[in-house]
Amino acid sequence: MADTIRPFRDLRVYQSGMTAILEIFQRSKRFPNEEKYALTDQIRRSSRSVCANIAEAWRKRRYPLAFVAKLSDAEAEAAESQVGLEVAHKSGYLSPEEFDDLDSQYENILGMLVKMAADPSKWTIEPK
Repeated sequence: MADTIRPFRDLRVYQSGMTAILEIFQRSKRFPNEEKYALTDQIRRSSRSVCANIAEAWRKRRYPLAFVAKLSDAEAEAAESQVGLEVAHKSGYLSPEEFDDLDSQYENILGMLVKMAADPSKWTIEPK
């Protein structure tokens, strides 16, 4: 796959993460002002960090251990985003449907990240 996919933006996991970022940004606009520097900021930052870590992993694919480490960072940020979404839902800022949709998106993202990390040879570049 590393031979056919060139830019990180072509990765389905990155595209899914970007979709989640944009949805979180739109939905979090409705969060109360008192959450501006707390939950709103945190959930936006963690969701953005998922894609940032995927992009960094892609640039480190010459080094399988570094590649996997950055994917692990992306996993951690995705899980952090899920916690923020759950807090937002339980606080009444997201409807059950909105929470379920976004949580499912992150479960899908996590699944893709785990698969990539489990077999990095499919994604990394072998030195010549």
